[in-house]
Amino acid sequence: MIDPQRIWTSSQLPTLPTVAVRLLALTRDPEAELAQVAEVIRTDPAISAKLIKAANSSLFGFRYEVKSLERAVNLLGTTVATSLALSFSLTDDALLRGPLRKHYEDYWQESIVQAAAAETLAKKILSQPAEDYFLCGLLQDLGRLAMLKCLGTDYVPALEAADAADTPLCVREAAALGFDHVEIGSKLMEHWKLPDAMIRAAAMHHAPLEELLPSAPPLTLGLALSASVGEYFCTPRKGLALARMQPMAEQGFGLDARGLAGFLEQCEDRIRKMGSVFDVDLTSLVSSADLMMQANEQLAQLAVREHVSNTQATLRQQMTQREKHQLESHNRELRQRALHDPLTGLYNRTIFDESLQQAICRGQREASPVAVLFVDIDHFKQINDTHGHAAGDEVLKGVAQTLQETIRHSDVLARYGGEEFVVLVHRPAEQGLQRLAERVREAVAAATIRAGDANLQVTCSVGAAIALPGRHDENIGSRLMTAADECLYEAKRAGRNRTQFRSLITPEDRELQQLIAAHKFSRWLVNHDWLDRMAVSRALVTCESSRTRLGELGYDAGYLTLEQIDDILREQQAGGDRFGEIALRWRVLDREQLAHLLALQQENPKDLAGAIIRQGLLSPQKVTEALQQYLRSTATVATATA
Repeated sequence: MIDPQRIWTSSQLPTLPTVAVRLLALTRDPEAELAQVAEVIRTDPAISAKLIKAANSSLFGFRYEVKSLERAVNLLGTTVATSLALSFSLTDDALLRGPLRKHYEDYWQESIVQAAAAETLAKKILSQPAEDYFLCGLLQDLGRLAMLKCLGTDYVPALEAADAADTPLCVREAAALGFDHVEIGSKLMEHWKLPDAMIRAAAMHHAPLEELLPSAPPLTLGLALSASVGEYFCTPRKGLALARMQPMAEQGFGLDARGLAGFLEQCEDRIRKMGSVFDVDLTSLVSSADLMMQANEQLAQLAVREHVSNTQATLRQQMTQREKHQLESHNRELRQRALHDPLTGLYNRTIFDESLQQAICRGQREASPVAVLFVDIDHFKQINDTHGHAAGDEVLKGVAQTLQETIRHSDVLARYGGEEFVVLVHRPAEQGLQRLAERVREAVAAATIRAGDANLQVTCSVGAAIALPGRHDENIGSRLMTAADECLYEAKRAGRNRTQFRSLITPEDRELQQLIAAHKFSRWLVNHDWLDRMAVSRALVTCESSRTRLGELGYDAGYLTLEQIDDILREQQAGGDRFGEIALRWRVLDREQLAHLLALQQENPKDLAGAIIRQGLLSPQKVTEALQQYLRSTATVATATA
């Protein structure tokens, strides 16, 4: 990248001759007279001679020969004379000799074409002052002249790259140099104190169409159109220039395809007349009719290339998509292997251990119990010895399927090892856990498993254990698993095909759990005959409530003040006890109130009501009625307790 300061500090930066500076000052003076303009131009004999020559050219078509500068200025007018004088000074600055000559000639040729196009547009289409548009068109690419003079050969790669590719010059300049000729030209115009309208319009002449259409001012849109005419006549990017011109001509100036072709023919005529005035060789320019053919051919080639490119991109996308699907499938397979037992398809022990730890953390936060079942197939070694290991595998798969069909979807079932399975029970209660253990035992005993030519029936022994994790009880997981395992072996010793249950919950905690259950909406629905236990269980499986802090629930219920909540939280942070334990100890909550809040925390009544409606267990009206009755009853209990 090149530092643009290299341009602003260069001694080669284009400067306006004294005569041009004085003429620009006169154009800004509304009281300036023609005689003053002529007097300023006369100080530069070369510009004076060129101005008289221009007045006699076919460009203006005056009937009689113009012999004096005063007569030329009088016929041309102040603005035209000033524009021509400024143009002549810049022409002399641009047409240099040396290795960059061709690039200077290309720049000036395109500038003449842009000036002719802007002037023709103003005169033929807009009925605007043509001399203003002429000067703007001539100067809008002034940045190219500055970059040629100040950067020299460092600028050439960007010019050549733009000629060799279907890419606008300003894009190539920005990529190669870090800035473009539009930016440089705008700053140079500001330095020369040119009119603000001209500077703003020149800064937008290569802007995207969506920034120009439909509301750009006429001068801004006119310069953008003249810039595309310059590319159309003078660069290899004829097709792209035509594609850019068409929407601007139609939406900005009401020119359809025929109107645009006629406008380009008028531009061609004006361009050739200007060439003689400015001593610029324009013989290399192709006629507008031939240009239209070339541009349309180029557009057709671009369309074919774009179609091929799009087709290739589609194929690449399809290939990438296939590779992505294959990779996703492979990842799913790897995940399946990592998380599941390969024989039964159940979760493996790693997943179970992680799920148990998560349940314990949740239980410690919410004072909710955690429970597991150990299930062991009876006499499994005898099955292998009698029927073979293949039959033993079928028995394992059959029992696994039976267990999956018996437990709830929210429970976590895993193969723990050998013929042993384990279940992490979701939202357990002591009586519910015992019923689940017995249901599992009965389901396995009732199942018939096909193993080769034999139909086998097996039984299982089940050990169940439940615990309420203490806030600081780090070993509760191992104690719970040990208790369930011991129950399993007690069932084995008692004759197999049995269940054994053990609760690690203290009598005090059991009483609290019973109070919590009594306050839950699900229990209320069953007790008041709105739904049976199985229907409520199905709704609970799909009911995932967002957890609300106990302090917030206590404040909403009117049990606690904000000051009490802050005091309890500080104590909790210092000692680590549960929020509810501290509230009971400080007697700001009683056990009934705490049970009510924990019930709300563990089971949001509104979420459960929504699950019941979604499953169609009750109509929305019935659910609303039940919920209102429940809330009134809990409010009554809370008031009585208070």
